[in-house]
Amino acid sequence: MASSSSDPDKLMSKADKLTKLSFTRWNADWKSATSLYEQAAIAYRFKKENEKAKDAFEKASKGQEMISSPWDAAKHMESAGALAKELGRWNEVSDFYRRASEFYRECGRAQPASDALAKGASFLEDNTPDEAIKMYDEACSILEEDGKEQMAFDLYRAAASLYVKLERYSDAAATFLRLGSAADKCNAINSQCKGYLSAIIIYLYAHDFQQAQKCYNDCSEVQAFLNSDQNRCAMKLLSAYEEGDAEGIKQAAQSSAIKHLDHVVIRLAKKLPTGDLQTIKKLADDDGEDSLDENDLT
Repeated sequence: MASSSSDPDKLMSKADKLTKLSFTRWNADWKSATSLYEQAAIAYRFKKENEKAKDAFEKASKGQEMISSPWDAAKHMESAGALAKELGRWNEVSDFYRRASEFYRECGRAQPASDALAKGASFLEDNTPDEAIKMYDEACSILEEDGKEQMAFDLYRAAASLYVKLERYSDAAATFLRLGSAADKCNAINSQCKGYLSAIIIYLYAHDFQQAQKCYNDCSEVQAFLNSDQNRCAMKLLSAYEEGDAEGIKQAAQSSAIKHLDHVVIRLAKKLPTGDLQTIKKLADDDGEDSLDENDLT
């Protein structure tokens, strides 16, 4: 029979009593209670009693908050989040990892604050993808605000990949452009150019030739992209689209510049061309005629 010192149920009961005020207890003893909650949480987790372990870690987190230790509060909240994931409590996963992130921010630690949101997001991708997207976005923003854009590159990619999975192609392209902008700030030229080319390919896959052309023109104002292999690849793709040349598109999609992009973008590129090429060619021809008319001074 387990002694009271090792029985997690008794540890929890004792801890709860230490936090409740009564006629004989005028002040809560959070320090002693927190230690008991931590012992109980570990014991429950060892016994695979995940529901009780989750609750114990949440109370331990509260205890660390009450004794002004936000770092340990965050750690316990992450442990509660991991157990919520095992239990399939997706709302709690979001809540626990968000609260962990807030505690890390209290400590002035942007990286672990972002990491907590990203970890929660990765657990939510299959079941609540919209919430996962929000958490990835917030994780990126935390690093951007702290001037650590380079640490967010993988998060931009994860968010963009999820957008593609959800067939939200404009959002996916915008996320790769956001990566490109972040890369520009930290002089990561290769990542910047790959982000721009990825956005163009996604617009093409989504049959939005005009947006792909606009994106290419905007990105080509950046000198680093203008002189890159990614620019030359994008130019070949767009030219082939303008000519309605399906074989030319397939050939351009096999470029080495594309082979070094994220797998989700490579898969889309392999499926090009999509949509009605003749319609796209007509749109391109019409744009060309409009441009000539604008320059006609006679």
